[in-house]
Amino acid sequence: MFRRAAGGYGFVRPLDAPAGDKSQDIHVAAGAALDAASGDTVRVRLSKARDVRRPGPAGEIIEIVKRRTTRFVGSYFEATDLGWVQIDGTGFARPVAVGDPGAKGVRPHDKVVVEMVRFPTHLRDGEGVIVEVLGKAGAAGVDTLTIIHEFGLPGEFPEAALDDARRQADRFDESVPPGRHDLTDRTIVTIDPVDARDFDDAISLERVERGHWLLGVHIADVSHFVREGSPLDQEARNRGTSVYLPDRVIPMIPEIVSNNLASLQPGKVRYARTCWIEFTADGVPVHAAEEPTAIKSGRRFTYEEVDVFLADPDTAAVAMTPEVRALLGRMRDLARILRSRRMARGSLQLEMPEVKIDLDRDGRVTGAHVVENTESHQIIEEFMLAANEAVANALAAAGAGFLRRIHPQPDPRKLRQLTEFVSELGFEFDTLESRFELQRLLDMARGKPEEHAVHYAVLRSLTRAAYGPQEDGHYALASDCYCHFTSPIRRYPDLTVHRALAMIAKGRRPPAEGLVTLGAECSELERRAESAERELKKLKLLLFLSKQIGVEMDAVVTGVEAFGLFVQGLAIPAEGLVPLDALPDDSYRFDRASHTLSGRRPGQSFRLGDRVRVAVARVDIERRTLDFRLLGFGRSSRTPPPRPRRHGKPSTPKGRGKKAATKQPRQRKRRGR
Repeated sequence: MFRRAAGGYGFVRPLDAPAGDKSQDIHVAAGAALDAASGDTVRVRLSKARDVRRPGPAGEIIEIVKRRTTRFVGSYFEATDLGWVQIDGTGFARPVAVGDPGAKGVRPHDKVVVEMVRFPTHLRDGEGVIVEVLGKAGAAGVDTLTIIHEFGLPGEFPEAALDDARRQADRFDESVPPGRHDLTDRTIVTIDPVDARDFDDAISLERVERGHWLLGVHIADVSHFVREGSPLDQEARNRGTSVYLPDRVIPMIPEIVSNNLASLQPGKVRYARTCWIEFTADGVPVHAAEEPTAIKSGRRFTYEEVDVFLADPDTAAVAMTPEVRALLGRMRDLARILRSRRMARGSLQLEMPEVKIDLDRDGRVTGAHVVENTESHQIIEEFMLAANEAVANALAAAGAGFLRRIHPQPDPRKLRQLTEFVSELGFEFDTLESRFELQRLLDMARGKPEEHAVHYAVLRSLTRAAYGPQEDGHYALASDCYCHFTSPIRRYPDLTVHRALAMIAKGRRPPAEGLVTLGAECSELERRAESAERELKKLKLLLFLSKQIGVEMDAVVTGVEAFGLFVQGLAIPAEGLVPLDALPDDSYRFDRASHTLSGRRPGQSFRLGDRVRVAVARVDIERRTLDFRLLGFGRSSRTPPPRPRRHGKPSTPKGRGKKAATKQPRQRKRRGR
């Protein structure tokens, strides 16, 4: 896959390269890139000659196999009696000609969608046509429309899918049909974010014979309404996942189903697929089963309400019946036991702070706040993880083909580099190829100045989780068999797992054919959604900071390159570049393996995870770049460096932009991994 820099040159990453691993990237000069655009799948001929200035392989593009898209978003302007569009980002250095001025009523500074007719090369400009005008740049909502069109996110549901959803609504009457276990008299609750719109999981928990626990994880039976091959199913598969943008949700399934029929709303009879797990008193699973059920949630809790209870189990600040109060107490006790057992088996506990941006009614940033992973979150997470694993084991035992959630083991080379890196920080390990040693490292770093450095480095050493039928296990969770079962309202793989369970209940074995392709599709759609979420959050933060030039903030180093430091604000999660020429005056040496940029003078060494103090120096909305000016080290024991030699507004080197790395968006639930 090709990515083009602003200078015209680019890099091709082999399709089988591990996520985040740039060591196999092939450098392609501007004159050897044809008219490829970022994201295109290309075929490359490797060059025998090596450029001594650039380590690694080089080559030329000989064929564009597949275009990622032919539509782009940019800003319209007029020059030499012609209309032009400067495409957003750094992928196109020069504007694209779009014909006569005023097409489609467009005006200068409007954001527009362009269909590319002729892609640009280093020798000729591109040509395109305006297919949609989104509105004036900076106007409320235009940033969201920009990202929706840029990433090709789905719009309104087709009429066939909506008609299908309406038919399902007409048939549903909240009765409990034969074949469903009636659980409407059980004490069952939901716990969700305060701004959640759909409720796809609920919990019951009882103490049974011999002091055992009987956990019921009740998941919305979306498969009852979304039949395989139906218009609803076809659209859900095309979408793959709900997309949680900062100011809106693009659902996978129409709201008639996702926010009503299948949503486990309190006081209403709803269909579920229930995973029962029996644990011994000390949390060892001894039996699991799954069945179709009908439930009636007795109470909808927010995480904040449960945290109030956990702080004082006798509190009167949160109204609840005695039965529900007793249930919350049991949930707290079992979750603590399960969490302790999971850590003991080697599950990794990476603690990266999640910062959510605060928006006004127009979708503009007003600030940000840290989302704490409190015990209420951890209770639900433990039960969802347990259900996902139990269902995966049941499907595997039945010989079923199903989509697993796969997290391969890290590349040993990356773990060796990680070992070298943490040794430089003062953590002595012979090897980190054991997940127990990795977790010991995370525990040792917790609360120390090096904590951010260690956690960022560990995160970068891990591969990316994906979907597929392969029996590769889930490394971070220390699970040999794992799948996603708990969120079928918002994830298509979960819906397929529900269908596999239904087939087994009927004595049929789900086939494995087509699962490799389906897993790849779902993984790609998941990555698209995550990228769109990050990019919109980045764009909103840039719009906010464009009026905050000079504002100072504490930040953490999230990337180290030969041309400078990428840092992310701690209070405002904006990521930008501190260019090399904005660092203290020195001669710097870049070490990729140790993620360091070291000067010759004492105290002028920067590494991944360092806390620094920076000021906003320059914001470029069109190119989506942010430059910071270094003021000193942040709150740590390190000695602050001298002030930078240049106090102007530094600019980003050509082709060196980087997308902001942000965390989970609004309304996203912690529901397994």
